[in-house]
Amino acid sequence: MAHKINGSDTFSSLPSQLDLELLEALLEPEDANYPWNPGDEESEAYFQELEQQFGMEDLQGVELMRRSQDFYGHLDTLWSSISPTPDNNNIQQAVVLNLQETLRTNFSACVPQILLNTIASKAAEIFAARQLISEQLVECVQTVLPAWGTEDLIVLARPFAYAMRSSESQNAASALSNLQNSEWTDLSEVDKAKVSLAIASYAFTELNKSQPEL
Repeated sequence: MAHKINGSDTFSSLPSQLDLELLEALLEPEDANYPWNPGDEESEAYFQELEQQFGMEDLQGVELMRRSQDFYGHLDTLWSSISPTPDNNNIQQAVVLNLQETLRTNFSACVPQILLNTIASKAAEIFAARQLISEQLVECVQTVLPAWGTEDLIVLARPFAYAMRSSESQNAASALSNLQNSEWTDLSEVDKAKVSLAIASYAFTELNKSQPEL
């Protein structure tokens, strides 16, 4: 029993963790010690230094907030000054719709509307392609008259291509005169091909007129 008591006395005599931390704080250099006496002059200087540090941190926070607000305000100004770029697909669609309306206004009395719309769409699609004018005319017409061969249409397209290059319209007007007092279904296959080429040449002429506006 005495041995147990002696052992417990020995155990209780060991310093606790709190005692060790307090001892470590007391043994630190004097300038690193916490000012335990608030009335001491050195303690007052210590607290003033802390207040100055906290004040600087507050000022830095205010300055950071101000600069961030200025930054985002500048971003808003930049975004508002940028005008939206028109979408190419919307522009192309508008060109097609305008051209279809023009062809319907001039030729729908004698030519099926679906043929006019198809020629307008194809003409707008290949207008900027690096092709001969005769090849562009043939490509447009083949979308509505697929039974015609390319070589045969090329022969018929040459006068229209020449007229387009020389800014003449006699050939197109001559071909379109066949529509007077005639139904599309009454025309011969050759006349249908010539009329389709004339309408295609008219479509390309309209696109060429509107090009500076695009």
